Amino acid sequence: MSANPAEVSPGVREVWLIRHGETLWSRSGQHTGSTDIALTEHGREQARSLAATLAAQRFDAVLCSPMARAIETCQLAGLGAQMTITADLHEWDYGIYEGRTTAEIHRTDPGWSVWHSPIPQGEDLARVQARAAMVVENLLAMRGRVALVSHAHFLRALAGCWVSGSAALGAHLYLDTASVSILGFDHECRAIRRWNALGESRALT
Repeated sequence: MSANPAEVSPGVREVWLIRHGETLWSRSGQHTGSTDIALTEHGREQARSLAATLAAQRFDAVLCSPMARAIETCQLAGLGAQMTITADLHEWDYGIYEGRTTAEIHRTDPGWSVWHSPIPQGEDLARVQARAAMVVENLLAMRGRVALVSHAHFLRALAGCWVSGSAALGAHLYLDTASVSILGFDHECRAIRRWNALGESRALT
């Protein structure tokens, strides 16, 4: 593992983070980790809305979570031909909290947060950080522009690891469905270049 988040890779220039489109559970706020739920029709429209922007870029690699909602987003956004399924991009494992909203969890566990609380039978922050840090190291060994199609909590944790080495920073980074964010560099430092841009609202080029 690299000990210095400011260290510039000689290869990778940009990492584009693409969150999958809307599902019934993302719309209701239910924690969706291992449940392989499909996109809604609106989620499919959201994914298609990214296609023109993404087509204007040359991606040297496209890595995608193995979950159906991510795979379909990748395909509808026009990146399916380059897609490589990558197991480490799966969403946080919410364990006993799978399918529950934060409000529901707070009825029995006030103050609970995925970012600092235990997650029985699932992944706590330390385990997610270890996985995200490994993905960052793999990215730094790659070249050019890489797209990742994944999930909200994991992409937020990954961005935290990219800029600070701490997945906990992701608690402060909100992500909409079918959003695109760009990680890269500011001179010698790893940086967030753009965050939570929406295909239907503004260009990314």
